[in-house]
Amino acid sequence: MKNRRDFIRNLVLAGAALYLPACKTEQEKATLSIQEQTQAQQIEQAVQEISEQFESENLVLLRADDTQYQELNIGFNTRVSKQPKIIALCKNNEGIAEAIKYAKHFGLQVCVKSGGHSFEGFSSNNGGMSINLSLFDSIEWIDEETVKMGAGVKLFEVYDALLPKGKIIPAGSCATVGIAGLTLGGGYGLFARKYGLTCDSLVGLTMIDGNGKIHEASGDSDLMWACRGGNNGNFGIVSELIFKVHPTPSAFTRHRFKAYKLDVSRAKSLMENWFRLTAQLPDSCFAAYVLNGKTLTILITDADNRRAEIQPILDELTAITDKQTFGTPTENLAKSLSNYYGIQTPLFFKNACAGLYKDYSDIEGCIDTVIQKVHENPGLIMQINTLGGQINNPDFESKSSFPHRAFPYMGELQAYPNRASQQAPLVKAFDEIQKVFTNHGIDRHYRNYPDINFENWEYAYYRDNYKRLQQIKKKYDPNNVIWHEQSVKV
Repeated sequence: MKNRRDFIRNLVLAGAALYLPACKTEQEKATLSIQEQTQAQQIEQAVQEISEQFESENLVLLRADDTQYQELNIGFNTRVSKQPKIIALCKNNEGIAEAIKYAKHFGLQVCVKSGGHSFEGFSSNNGGMSINLSLFDSIEWIDEETVKMGAGVKLFEVYDALLPKGKIIPAGSCATVGIAGLTLGGGYGLFARKYGLTCDSLVGLTMIDGNGKIHEASGDSDLMWACRGGNNGNFGIVSELIFKVHPTPSAFTRHRFKAYKLDVSRAKSLMENWFRLTAQLPDSCFAAYVLNGKTLTILITDADNRRAEIQPILDELTAITDKQTFGTPTENLAKSLSNYYGIQTPLFFKNACAGLYKDYSDIEGCIDTVIQKVHENPGLIMQINTLGGQINNPDFESKSSFPHRAFPYMGELQAYPNRASQQAPLVKAFDEIQKVFTNHGIDRHYRNYPDINFENWEYAYYRDNYKRLQQIKKKYDPNNVIWHEQSVKV
């Protein structure tokens, strides 16, 4: 056994590439000769022995029979279950580099997990290696305006560190989302219209590429451009991110409107009016239209105490809804944000982008069918959020691979079954609604809200920027070591 371990270890050091059956399709496996199959099985067994004996101060390799493997393999969405051959729990950048070199030489495709909130489980895989960044959880102030964060930092930790110092970055609201995944796909939330996307505050990073080489990037390099909206597990493992911070708003206010027992006609009319009114909001305000069954919730938040300016909008919403709750300005932003942290433990759900829109006319021709299906399927939610504002800043656009800045609205479809028997019917109804949007020509989608069923996802997520991202992929990961079902292809 020792001789075999030494043999394989020497192959790794020599740079020999071995492609295991786990990385082949079923058809490819079937065409292997008996001799090739036997050789592959011997290599796979040897790799298992090596991983069991592997020792490094920079990482730990975990297999399915390790207790810690089972803990780390849990994703936020229990609908998606995958089984990587190895989880590499990395302690530092050198550990990530070692893990990638190990995976490359043994033919294991690599994915990366920071927060594990990928809607389609792209932070795990079957038969490959998942690089786990949960130990990259430090937050370090470089100066009063700049902060460095590890990729494994969660959003509630971001706010816990920044808000007491009177600083913020425009991030999301779900407490346990990892900062890396959020940023690398764009990142938006309650303050994006005021400050831009999360990625627009990104000023530096550390990335380990598909060859295990460590890169430092800053400014407006091609790598920074790509990582501002186009590097969710595409061509490198981003371990650390540096952000420019912003002053926290002096006050924060939330207003909420409800409408009940809706039919399709009224829900549609409310939506049309919501589009019209929210187009008038100042950049400091965020709005959401949330249709849950036959109940509608409209949310308006204000980060600049612009009550007098938005009062006509609030008055019109009051006239057409059934119940109103008006907030008062609060300086306790931390407490206010905690109201949006959401469920923090894994659950079964199906969420995805339902398109980006310029205005109501983009979906007017198909929204009746969508609303009807939401009404008929308890647990389905159709939500539309406001983008626009500083997201559409031309300076941000030139420095970022995020391609949808001119579209001030984004739809999101969600499915949350109350019991196991609802899961399949809800997912079926969800898919049917997505097809309705697709057939209506809705083909722009937010990469952080992926759907495995999106046709032409490359164009949907990245538009014409995809070709430039492919060139960056070719530079940093020419052998396609870093891979998931919708990663940029060489």
